[in-house]
Amino acid sequence: MNGYPRHAELRESRLAVISETEELTYGELHHRASRLARVLADSGVLAGDRVGIMLPNSIEFIEALAATAKLEAASLTLNWHLRPNELAWIVADAGVGVLVTHADLAETVTEAVAHLDVTVIWVGADYEDLLAAADPEPLPYRWPSSWPVLYTSGTSGRPKGVVHGTAASAEVMEMAQDSIATMWGYRPTDVHLVAGPLYHGGPQGYCNTTLFVGGTLVLMDSWDPREFLRLVETHRVTTTFLTPAHFIRILEIPATERKRFDTSSLRHVLHAGAPCPPNVKLAIMDAMPTAEVWEFYGMSEGGATRVSPQEWRDRPGTVGRPWPGVQISVRTTDGDLVPDGADGVIYVTPARGRFHYHNDEAKTAEAWSDNAFTVGDVGHLDADGYLFITDRVSDMVIRSGVNIYPRVIEEALHRHPAVVDCAVFGVPDERDGEAIVAVVEVRVDVSDDELTAWCVDQVGSFSTPRSFSFV
Repeated sequence: MNGYPRHAELRESRLAVISETEELTYGELHHRASRLARVLADSGVLAGDRVGIMLPNSIEFIEALAATAKLEAASLTLNWHLRPNELAWIVADAGVGVLVTHADLAETVTEAVAHLDVTVIWVGADYEDLLAAADPEPLPYRWPSSWPVLYTSGTSGRPKGVVHGTAASAEVMEMAQDSIATMWGYRPTDVHLVAGPLYHGGPQGYCNTTLFVGGTLVLMDSWDPREFLRLVETHRVTTTFLTPAHFIRILEIPATERKRFDTSSLRHVLHAGAPCPPNVKLAIMDAMPTAEVWEFYGMSEGGATRVSPQEWRDRPGTVGRPWPGVQISVRTTDGDLVPDGADGVIYVTPARGRFHYHNDEAKTAEAWSDNAFTVGDVGHLDADGYLFITDRVSDMVIRSGVNIYPRVIEEALHRHPAVVDCAVFGVPDERDGEAIVAVVEVRVDVSDDELTAWCVDQVGSFSTPRSFSFV
């Protein structure tokens, strides 16, 4: 079997994880994850159960992922910024019986699980003693990688637990990881910088892929653009996953300062998670000349499209063509296909299997139409099958009966030289139904009047925000 098991035996001395304070080889990860797996099993975890992991980026996070792979248990990774009531709801909804978390989060976690039947394993002063007391006999990996259950952030109402049931077998998991590693060209010699929170599906997914092929992870415990550049230089990082927000912060560093860092080892940068303004993408490609900057469109429910740097330069704004085996269609709200170039709801037909939303048959049925699903994104296909995303149905503003997509306005604001970042959205309005407002972060002082005039010129007066708030 490929993945964790192979590297535990054949690449025992290869560094698996590097954090700010520690390093762990594949052999050490194998033995420590075995001990943690025995602790989890002694706490009642069985094959098929869900283990909650609520930790900041750390070696212990990777150990917990590896331990679940030894037990054939699903890893439910939780945002450690959750409030007690939010955490309690997800843990209860998912049926988590054991939660691995950090002692620094004791106040939140203790309140959340006060009335739940949950065993908490604390990472802190007693964690090493707990591992040391466990049976030292190594446990084999039953799965080639961890199997995640992801809860979406939820654009409305409660978050939804996304379960890819068909993936929960060693054979399918290995096939999926092999195809992802091949698609992106991940190699055993890669050093992958984890620049986002591991509780999120993007950073965690490419962490798993790197471990699957036998590469080395470098963990950032929090985001800082200068620290990112330093780590790339220090560890000769070759791959990473970023979001447009990361790009914006890196580009805020003066070019003369950025160039003092040697980032020539970077060969592959993936980005997703949010729309990327074209001017930001062009600037980051210029700032990272040795790296191929690939974009993909996907969600917790499944991967959809990808676009190479050259394809994007030829068609600025596209998120590309489908992943191997995936099909994309654009439909009306009634389910009819729309012609090329016309906006509609984006549907994804996955390469294999179907997901379901845990404990929510109604939302599962709402997402699927025959063998394709949607998460409510809106966009269009061009004549060559390249997808362009306009916005989300839930983000759309309806002003005086006219549909307005905030993303178009945000991209216009991003082109203004004073704007660092922005968010545009609708608020209730008695006369128009909804009014458009913008929250803007700027690098130099700029007036409402100047931004208003800019937007009128870029998107027309009807789509120009009524007001601007500066943060």
